[in-house]
Amino acid sequence: MLEILSFRLVGELLLNGLLFGAMYGVAAIGLSLIFGTMRIIFLAQGAMIVLAGYCAYWAFALLGVDPYVTMIALLPVSLVVGAAIYQLLFRRAAAIEDKNTSLLIAVGLMFMLESLMSVAWTPDPRSITTSYTATSFVVGGMPVSITRSIAFVVALVATAVVTLFLKRTLIGKAVRAVSENMTSAMLVGISPHRVNMVAFAVGIALAGVAGCTLASTYAIDPYFGFLFSLKALIALALGGLGNVGGALAGGLLLGVIESGSSFFIPGWGDAIGYLVFLLVLMFRPEGLFVRTVKKA
Repeated sequence: MLEILSFRLVGELLLNGLLFGAMYGVAAIGLSLIFGTMRIIFLAQGAMIVLAGYCAYWAFALLGVDPYVTMIALLPVSLVVGAAIYQLLFRRAAAIEDKNTSLLIAVGLMFMLESLMSVAWTPDPRSITTSYTATSFVVGGMPVSITRSIAFVVALVATAVVTLFLKRTLIGKAVRAVSENMTSAMLVGISPHRVNMVAFAVGIALAGVAGCTLASTYAIDPYFGFLFSLKALIALALGGLGNVGGALAGGLLLGVIESGSSFFIPGWGDAIGYLVFLLVLMFRPEGLFVRTVKKA
């Protein structure tokens, strides 16, 4: 196998992995925000991503609206939907110490969304074909897809915006405080329910961003969401909880791992990704991109 390796081949595998892994990263950031404040694994995140993808598909098929224009329109809608979902489904459950209730609610929401999408759009895969879908440009002799490149840039911008939100705004600092120590945050007057709602709303907004970029790049079906949630969870584990940049880096790394393993061991891309996930949990549970402080 080594004799067929070339600089261009390695570059293409690396590039393809990075471009697709960026969407894992955006989904992982949303999971990180929700887990950091509520301490639940929101398995319905993938279903919300696919739902946003179908909204982009519907807007394009019925009205001819570009998916990235739809993404901009979906952002405020996703924020409101996220806040509403938290208030209706998770507010009371978030106050319960046993987080299994919230997890079960998330699983139920995922199954309900999958069923609704299956009825509305049928289980057949759907894709968006724009005027620039088949367009590419050349970098170092390698063709680069326009749609994947846009998705990559969107992922970088989303990561930067969330980072600035968490570090430069008062409510963002409150989200960080609750994720680090809820008891101390409550003692200084921070409302955990308000922070949970904001974090949940931002997480669903990121799902809207990921959904529009996903639908503009790949075919989607109603049941793709659970798999995407698992990939986002792996990316989150690789990057480390509470680390926005690490979540994106974890997604990029997972994309590269899947791209390389799928080429060298066809059909084993997912299995290799899950194996790396297990190894990280065993030997580096805090994540690959989190600095550890050695105790004296």
